[in-house]
Amino acid sequence: MTLISSSSCQTGGTNETSHGCAPRNEAVFFRVNYSGLLIYLCFPSIQIEFFEEKNFQGRSYECSTDNPDLRSFLSRCNSIKVGSGCWVLYEQPNYSGNQYVLSPGEYPELQQWMGFNDSISSCRAVKNVYGKSWKIRFYEKQDFGGRAVECVQDCPSVYEAVKLREFHSCVVMDGAWVLYEQPNYHGHQYFLDRGEYRNYTDWGATSPAVGSFRMITDHKYNPVCVCHLQIVFYEDRDFQGKSYNCKGDSTDLQAFIHRCNSVKVEDGWWVLYERNNFTGYQYIIGPGEYNDFRRWMGFNDCVRSCRIIKNAKGPYKLKLFDRPNFGGNFLEVTENVKSIQEKWLRLEVQSCKVLEGSWVFFEHPNYCGRQYLLEKGEYPHHSQWGALRATVGSIRRILQL
Repeated sequence: MTLISSSSCQTGGTNETSHGCAPRNEAVFFRVNYSGLLIYLCFPSIQIEFFEEKNFQGRSYECSTDNPDLRSFLSRCNSIKVGSGCWVLYEQPNYSGNQYVLSPGEYPELQQWMGFNDSISSCRAVKNVYGKSWKIRFYEKQDFGGRAVECVQDCPSVYEAVKLREFHSCVVMDGAWVLYEQPNYHGHQYFLDRGEYRNYTDWGATSPAVGSFRMITDHKYNPVCVCHLQIVFYEDRDFQGKSYNCKGDSTDLQAFIHRCNSVKVEDGWWVLYERNNFTGYQYIIGPGEYNDFRRWMGFNDCVRSCRIIKNAKGPYKLKLFDRPNFGGNFLEVTENVKSIQEKWLRLEVQSCKVLEGSWVFFEHPNYCGRQYLLEKGEYPHHSQWGALRATVGSIRRILQL
């Protein structure tokens, strides 16, 4: 059997490799002489590179196979390049601790793979990502008891789809999957390969909560790493002074800029936050140039964190309720509303269900005052969209043209 590498699975134009190592980002296949018949078996190469510092700086380590202990190669991990294949990264050695599932792409800082810290101590390649079939069955109780739910596609909100918030056991019949603790692919992640999981602890979870889940494929899918999106922050007005080019969610911008007086949004919709960790005043901005913080209705020049708005396309639908926990009278909205009081004869919204799309609530009519981002999901109390009071003056859809 002869090991050959090639950029495509063809019988011509191959290059022999020394010591059985395939060149970077190329496919690997075996040429087998079986009873005089040449058979070519093709396998895609897999590769991931870890960097100790942000933006692919500092000490690095390139890996092409499962590794139960990365600590001898790097002491921390703040950026990653996935050349090919899908990978599960683990916070602790021997495939334990917090899990992060990554597909091909560049991740210049840990927030882009939703990392809780800079600790990556083991990793393994996801083998079952090249099939044409994905199927998973969840159970309401452990040991495959109670109500069963079978799924064959991604699910951004388990509760909206099946009215359940917890799964206690599971059978993966086809493909590989990743479960998320919260809706819209956020929170702790759990990798599930083909097999049976009699209890939620079998997939590494400490609770049975499942908010969303998705198939793992060889295509780029990670919701955080949307690498063509970009925003540039400037410390001074009119795009002057020190700047920082950001391509993904960031919980702390203070390491890059001390203040923000102008912004250029190259692509996508973003939420800017006055404080670290997505807290404080919110400002929702789309593609364009903002040469002064007043252009995005900023109260000051302080922008400390930011994140991408994922669902900026229609359809759009939400329900407003005048009491907490979806009680009292409600109003269904599918278009922008310049004045809630004129349309609904009310000044307050106590709870809300976003059924489709992403929306911005404004404290005052005509899209003025404090802003609050609402993405698909349920908000049983106004504090859950970040507001101190229930006052809503106007509402606008977030629309990616």
